[in-house]
Amino acid sequence: MDYYILVFGSIFALSFIYTLANLSSKKPPPGPLPWPIIGNIHLLGAKPHVSLANLAKIYGPIMSLKLGQITTVVISSSTIAKQVLKNQDQVFSTRFIPNALQAHNYHKLSVAWLPVCPQWRTLRRILNANLLSPNRLDENQHVRSKKVKELIDYCVKCSQEGEALDVGQAAFKTNLNMVSNILLSKDLVDLFSDSKVELKDVIWQVMAEVGKPNLVDFFPIFEKIDLQGIRRRTTIHFDKLFKFFDDLFNERLEEKRRGSDAKNDILEVFLNICEENSEEINHNHIKIMILVLVNVWEIGRNSTLWEDPLVFKPERFWNSNLDMRGQDFELIPFGAGRRMCPGISLASKMVLIMLGSLLNSFNWKLEADIGPAELDMEEKFGISLSKAHPLQAIPCPL
Repeated sequence: MDYYILVFGSIFALSFIYTLANLSSKKPPPGPLPWPIIGNIHLLGAKPHVSLANLAKIYGPIMSLKLGQITTVVISSSTIAKQVLKNQDQVFSTRFIPNALQAHNYHKLSVAWLPVCPQWRTLRRILNANLLSPNRLDENQHVRSKKVKELIDYCVKCSQEGEALDVGQAAFKTNLNMVSNILLSKDLVDLFSDSKVELKDVIWQVMAEVGKPNLVDFFPIFEKIDLQGIRRRTTIHFDKLFKFFDDLFNERLEEKRRGSDAKNDILEVFLNICEENSEEINHNHIKIMILVLVNVWEIGRNSTLWEDPLVFKPERFWNSNLDMRGQDFELIPFGAGRRMCPGISLASKMVLIMLGSLLNSFNWKLEADIGPAELDMEEKFGISLSKAHPLQAIPCPL
């Protein structure tokens, strides 16, 4: 019972809480018989996304589970997912908020967790206009190119020393520095060493705590008790994270007081807006860009064309006109509807340039000379799905 958690972000296993009105007026979809008190929690196992897919084979593409006190509807069909995420997205647009993310009232400040409301629309509009618009993306092309060049230099260093690199960590650091340069005009981690590990570690600690099974999420009556201490630890991590950004914020204010040259980044735009409107600066508004989370595991595996629908088959999409921008529900890595990930344009550009540069610059071999068929593809469940054993690969000169 290591990872019993409500899969609130999964696309294939989309979980929606019935309102009292729905429960009283409609019969829930079929599902396994719940046990007293715990309901169906015992069925989730260490990999809920896999367990739910297997349960869907028995109970169908739309089923209901009782997870503690929470009645949950699980969608396991691209057709039904389209109804939920596109045709009825207004009804289902409010997300379940894990208790851990209520620390410091983070859920009230984050564009990822706010319900669809005037504040959410305002924050989303600011995000799109100042960070993710086509003009902004074009302006920041040099930043993306610079960070990818640094990633290539890091791979050259590993190649010269014959060392394997953690591909996931290298990509994470590169993307974090790319975003931090757009936001703050500075790197937040060192790609070549772990001398600046605190921020990276704090971010991962927050994600680890939020991804843990939390009794409070299943039994809201325990909200005030915090039996497992998850919210307390998340509060500590948020304290560190917010202090880090507050220090950067105050540093920039001091630079402006000294008359330093203005920087062309999002923080400068934010400060100028505050000055023009003579409003008190609220540090919390900067925090909305820290976490935007999407779980995209199962919808790409949902196909009767394959003997095992849980195995991702990329050839399924070859020679197709599939659009991954939320229109074709067979593959929606960024979600769909009004809650679709706003970072799709930035992510698409960055992933393509990183992959293209790495594949065109090096030949790659797996650590210990193992073959692709021997690669451990086990997953570790959490707020984001990652490999249980990080991919280690050695870049070799072409």
